[in-house]
Amino acid sequence: MANFTAKDVQRLRQETGAGMMDAKHALEESDGDMEAAAQWLREHGLSQIAKREDRDASQGAVAVVKDNDVAALVELRCETDFVAKSAEFVAVADDLAALVAAKGEDAIAERKDEVERLATTLKENISVGRVFRLEAKDGEVVDTYQHQQSGRGVNAVAVVVKGGSPELAHEVALTAAFSRPTYVRREEVPESEIAAERQTLEALSRNEGKPEAALPKIVEGRLNGWFKERVLLDQPSAHDDKQTVAAMLGSADIVAFAQVVIGP
Repeated sequence: MANFTAKDVQRLRQETGAGMMDAKHALEESDGDMEAAAQWLREHGLSQIAKREDRDASQGAVAVVKDNDVAALVELRCETDFVAKSAEFVAVADDLAALVAAKGEDAIAERKDEVERLATTLKENISVGRVFRLEAKDGEVVDTYQHQQSGRGVNAVAVVVKGGSPELAHEVALTAAFSRPTYVRREEVPESEIAAERQTLEALSRNEGKPEAALPKIVEGRLNGWFKERVLLDQPSAHDDKQTVAAMLGSADIVAFAQVVIGP
């Protein structure tokens, strides 16, 4: 006697996109175990989920949750902005961010089945991307900023600041959202990257006919501009472009930073 019912077959089909006979065969092979049957289908190339995983997922949404001293960012990826803007997709992203805020980054694994069901329902390659959880300790504050587009988050920042106010942390997050830094401070930039850029700037300046004696000063000036494009502390405040983030912070310091941007 089979250890599954017609409803089990239907459920497996809904969750994996497999055909009726394939779903039934998978349950027979797995003695009615739903998870094992889903895995059997994937291993045999019969699950639509497995086939969708090969498709590009460059769209999506980033959800943000701030709960007292904790902030969480979760990126949920998909293939098209049409799906990314759907209420169902955004709701799952929000739920995942709330889960991470409450229980930690590893808690994402608890919702694996839910994400797979969403992929089946919306018929796209859907997966969890970047996940961050930042927590402020004594003497620290955490804040976030999220830029939305068509009802979904597309650019989100979380920052922990030591020795500053929540308003200051928010200003840093807002600035980073628009400047999109690669690094927080110059010390984080690899020496090899700096050396390569310095060499390029020297060649550029020399080819422009700049005086040889003036090259060191010219290159340093251009290198400062290069840092300004990449390093958060060197970038101008969003509300005062005459003041850098470092100057805005004063004696305060950024102790944790995370950013997720959807798309290019």
